[in-house]
Amino acid sequence: MRIVIAGGHGQIALRLEQLLAARGYEVAGIIRDPAQGDDLRETGTEPVLCDLESASVEHVAGILQGADVAVFAAGAGPGSGVGRKDTVDRGAAVLFADAAERARVRRFLMVSSMGADAHHEGDDVFDVYLRAKGAADDHVRTRLGLEWTVLRPGSLTDDRGTRQVRLEARTGPGSVPRDDVAAVLAELIETPATAGLTLELIEGSIPVEVAVKDVAGN
Repeated sequence: MRIVIAGGHGQIALRLEQLLAARGYEVAGIIRDPAQGDDLRETGTEPVLCDLESASVEHVAGILQGADVAVFAAGAGPGSGVGRKDTVDRGAAVLFADAAERARVRRFLMVSSMGADAHHEGDDVFDVYLRAKGAADDHVRTRLGLEWTVLRPGSLTDDRGTRQVRLEARTGPGSVPRDDVAAVLAELIETPATAGLTLELIEGSIPVEVAVKDVAGN
């Protein structure tokens, strides 16, 4: 199975890449800085240079050609301004979904955020971020050619993962280690029965594998 991850040098993406490569998958991570390539190679991941803020749908579809799964894990980052919330958190996500559909990649995972809502009110940068993520999620859910799953983690931490989570359509607010977000994404990739679901994720008491099977109805 070939899996292509947008935002390949992100903190969640690097963890996910390592997990997937360890499971024997062919993994590629999209980055825009060549200096990040060695970090991906250390996880067993092929670095692919592409700037999703300026690339065309056709170019990204070419990168995705032959992939079985596409994962959008890119983000403008906490230090970015309003403009990049739109160009990355919304625009790049929309582009990536459209390219995946054009390349006939069936499985698509969107790493979103708890509280994402295209109609969220407020003028702070984080409010803009939530609107951008919500708009991107809405777009992905209209792509009839994709078997999509939207994952909305709570507040992210760098605590060591416990592989004990709460994964539901609505969990309420909470936090979750990035380790466990990556672990859940890896399980979602292997559980196509979760297609069509938007899921919230926080730390909890249910093993990752069981939590994913529960939401899939297995």
